[in-house]
Amino acid sequence: MTGELKADAWVATALGDPTKVLERQQVEVRPPGPNEVRVQVSTFCVNFNDTDIVRGRWSIVPLQPPFTPGMEAMGVVESAGPGAEHLVGRRIVGIPAGAHGGFAEWAVVDATSAMLIPDWMDDVDGAALHYPFHLSWFALFERARLQPGETVLVHAGAGGVGSAAIQLAKHRGAKVIATAGSPEKLDLCRELGADEVVNYRDGGFAQAVMDATYQTGVDVALDSVGGAVTTETFGSMGMNGRHLIVGYASDITNDGQPLPVQPAIYGNFSLCGVCLAYAPDPLATRLSTGLNWPSRSEGLESHRRIIELLRTGEVRTVVTSTVGFDDLPEAMERQERRETMGRTVVRLH
Repeated sequence: MTGELKADAWVATALGDPTKVLERQQVEVRPPGPNEVRVQVSTFCVNFNDTDIVRGRWSIVPLQPPFTPGMEAMGVVESAGPGAEHLVGRRIVGIPAGAHGGFAEWAVVDATSAMLIPDWMDDVDGAALHYPFHLSWFALFERARLQPGETVLVHAGAGGVGSAAIQLAKHRGAKVIATAGSPEKLDLCRELGADEVVNYRDGGFAQAVMDATYQTGVDVALDSVGGAVTTETFGSMGMNGRHLIVGYASDITNDGQPLPVQPAIYGNFSLCGVCLAYAPDPLATRLSTGLNWPSRSEGLESHRRIIELLRTGEVRTVVTSTVGFDDLPEAMERQERRETMGRTVVRLH
């Protein structure tokens, strides 16, 4: 099939609350360009970044309305541009071109990000594994070089990334301390393998983490929250620790203040930035953008190993809510209110 397609989609008609600015519309989906594929979308997940984009508070992807949000898409490849023809007819999960466009029946996906989903895995699990497991794998094993016997602090342990990170850290033989904000979320962290859990709503977590490590601090902290959580985590870091700055779900700029570096200097721990986007040619990406991204071949190897862990049951996807396409705005609102755990998957059909 060639040419544009009409697709039912959620469109941000303005920047703001997704429950108020998202509208169902028919949109045109263009043919795939070089190294792109067009996917008939079956499922996708709700991400904090999608809400940030719709609200206009994520400067990395500054979109102007009208646009179709959606940073992930799972489905079957219907057509492909030059360089991606081998993916036609295959089930894949990946990132739409420009990091938006996934909230639709059809999406154009960057083939560099496309990962094959095996026949024994359903579309819900295929959608749910992508971002949490790939990001956690890259953060823990590539950026932090996590070793068996080390101690890992995982913030938002009941969330998408956190739930994957707990399992992967245990797979590597680490001790895991997880933070979460409710008894139900703490129970999920324990179920996934966390050795210690801390309710951050009980008045902070740094002292509890220090007590759990006999005052030595953690070797690795996976921080996807930002703001005050980041600065409090500084007090939990051990000698030669690696503080992974994975995201900033609580805010954009550390509560409007510059991130202090003195604690890392005097605490002899490292601040490790984590940005996962696979590049077909990392050197070309570096020269053209100044950014360092791992290669697609590294992503394929990570995906192979993640899929094998899922196949053997050593880890599992964490899907606690599956909703219909009609219910997407409300699902985004529930996630923003911190009422969800694991992944919320949206089914189109």
